[in-house]
Amino acid sequence: MKFCKTYEEYMQNLERELPGVGFKNLKKILKKCRLDLESHNSHENVDSIASNCPNQCPVCDGTFFPSLLKEMSDVVGCFNKRAQKLLELHLATGFKKYYVWCKSKQHHISLIREGRDLVTYALINAIAVRKILKKYDKVHYSKQGQAFKSRAQSMHVEILQSPWLCELMAFHINLRDKKAKTIKGSYFFDGCFLKFTDGKPSLTCELFDSVKVDIDLTCSICLDTVFDPVALNCGHIFCYMCACNAASVTIVDGLQAASLKEKCALCRELGVYVGALHLEELNILLSRRYTFSSFSNFRFLKQFLAARRMKRRTKIQDS
Repeated sequence: MKFCKTYEEYMQNLERELPGVGFKNLKKILKKCRLDLESHNSHENVDSIASNCPNQCPVCDGTFFPSLLKEMSDVVGCFNKRAQKLLELHLATGFKKYYVWCKSKQHHISLIREGRDLVTYALINAIAVRKILKKYDKVHYSKQGQAFKSRAQSMHVEILQSPWLCELMAFHINLRDKKAKTIKGSYFFDGCFLKFTDGKPSLTCELFDSVKVDIDLTCSICLDTVFDPVALNCGHIFCYMCACNAASVTIVDGLQAASLKEKCALCRELGVYVGALHLEELNILLSRRYTFSSFSNFRFLKQFLAARRMKRRTKIQDS
């Protein structure tokens, strides 16, 4: 079965209507472009098509890329919003947890199922984007599709870049490990797992044997396993303390106090610290699977806990 048909069936069978990539409409745009090119260049060879089409293609430049960009943005926005809501529900504590669970009437099976569906939704849309851009390059004899993908990543509309995907993968592994004996395995997504290569951890997820997400969990600053991990707006993951040092802020003030002029230590993008996301599920996963036995991590832990206590005291004094 062709992927276009598989994708259309998947989107139609979703319990809720979610935004997706207009795969069929985008293919129609490419088909129209191809017919226009063939009629215009009927007496020219392939080399002339290759030299004229990629740089000047009003059909695609004016319709294809703007449509795809909007659809990708809608997909990422919807995915992030639903993933955030799901994880807030799972991580709620105390009275808030009791209130939220009673109000939503959720249980572990429904949480696992929704988490699995969201991961599948992210991966299948990533495949759809990849295939339609590959189709674009094939029609135009160009690499403009790959260039567009790089531009989409810089605009943070590439769904595989979303830190919420990393959190969902960790969430699913956590629940699978915790509830494997009491919940049937059919509810779990077997494609997500934490692996160690030469002592270095990474999160891996596979779907349909055609897309593989591999998230490195080594901090690029201290070159150790991420401790109390945070994901910056650019998608890169660091230890919380390493990120604070890179942003020139104290761990008491936090990354929200970082200047917009501060750059990511890896990609050098500006203003990526203010909206940083604490990866709570990933932190839980690593604390269960990984032993922080090195002196440096133990020292970081003591400093971090001391800073947290100081921050609590400051809040109490201010109130």
